[in-house]
Amino acid sequence: MGKHIEWARRIAALARTGMRYTSNHYDAERYQQLLNIACDMLATASGEEAATIKRLLEKDKGYVTPKVDVRGAVFRDGKVLLAREAADGLWALPGGWADVGDAPSEAVEREIREESGYEARAIKLLAVEDRKRRHPPSLHEVYKLAFLCELIGGAARTSKETSAIGWFAEDNLPPLSKGRVTSEQIRRWFAHHRRPELPTEFD
Repeated sequence: MGKHIEWARRIAALARTGMRYTSNHYDAERYQQLLNIACDMLATASGEEAATIKRLLEKDKGYVTPKVDVRGAVFRDGKVLLAREAADGLWALPGGWADVGDAPSEAVEREIREESGYEARAIKLLAVEDRKRRHPPSLHEVYKLAFLCELIGGAARTSKETSAIGWFAEDNLPPLSKGRVTSEQIRRWFAHHRRPELPTEFD
């Protein structure tokens, strides 16, 4: 089913881009039909209404490109900072969508502060990853940027998006929100923390 979702997302992206740039109303109608088919496919796979999926997709105007998700790996005393997501009750590295106007490092530092209460400074880009290669299927195409961050202050504080904050050892991770982060990724970030000279990873 994961492949079918990926194909449907790609068809939807091509259809939306075509609708944006075509000047031929016959082509526009064909692109609209393709978008409807893709939405039906995504609805079948996800259990959502096709109309709901279509509304979500159509919010993104212009040329369709991947969204950007930033995550910060902050370490203290050999443990990594995690926040429990209010949305699903599972744990993840602090992070979320990058905002327009933020540099990537500013985005991850803001997310850490807002979600955990801690102040941190991004010191290394750990990885740029295609979400679909390591996470469950998603409606959106996403590039994930992971940063190694240095703790510089603050104290644990939850937010409207997080219900608990904690520090966890590599061999004692809590149940993770796998759409946001996986145990394999966290173990790789521990390796980068121990060996900062490791190169940035990609894809």
